[in-house]
Amino acid sequence: MSSEVVVNFAVEGPTDEAVARRLIQHAGGIPGKSYITHGKANLKARIRGYNNAANYFPWLVLVDLNAEYACAPSLIQEWVGSPSPLLCLRVAVRAIEAWLLADAQNIANFLGVPLGSIPVFPEQEADPKQRIIHLARQSRKRDIREGLIPNPSAGQRVGALYTSFLIAFIEHSWDIQQAALRAPSLQRAIDCLKRLVHQCAPA
Repeated sequence: MSSEVVVNFAVEGPTDEAVARRLIQHAGGIPGKSYITHGKANLKARIRGYNNAANYFPWLVLVDLNAEYACAPSLIQEWVGSPSPLLCLRVAVRAIEAWLLADAQNIANFLGVPLGSIPVFPEQEADPKQRIIHLARQSRKRDIREGLIPNPSAGQRVGALYTSFLIAFIEHSWDIQQAALRAPSLQRAIDCLKRLVHQCAPA
């Protein structure tokens, strides 16, 4: 059964880890060992090791495109060139938050904002993380405003509870299938993982 396939994974941070777990489960696999590298530069520095490991075991590496690259293929080519057979290196355009915004109804409910305020094309947002912060400022929910909006005097880019709130959304409310309809890079990640799980499933 495909559910017997364990997929190890490496990501930039805790929010990405929660997304990776849900994606692997959605594709029919079992999340294996998790490696949080605490930043894109660290993830890039370790990609050769993950790629080598993917000669033997299934691996997912999830990274944000951000503004450093024009497109996902450019990042993939620079990072690994020719990926190992069992490596699924996927790029969130332009950040993992775009995949969350793509589930418009649920993220609107979660943030306490009108559905019409959610961007129709989240992957075209230059900074999806800041878009979520902007939406939080409009929230009718006090806990969202206090948890997600940063305190500039404290040098924060996001609120103190930003990560924990988004992880809760990912684990309990995020509809991956709905989100994939408005986030092509998410759909590609799903397709890649499903192929990987199918490929590694016991006969």
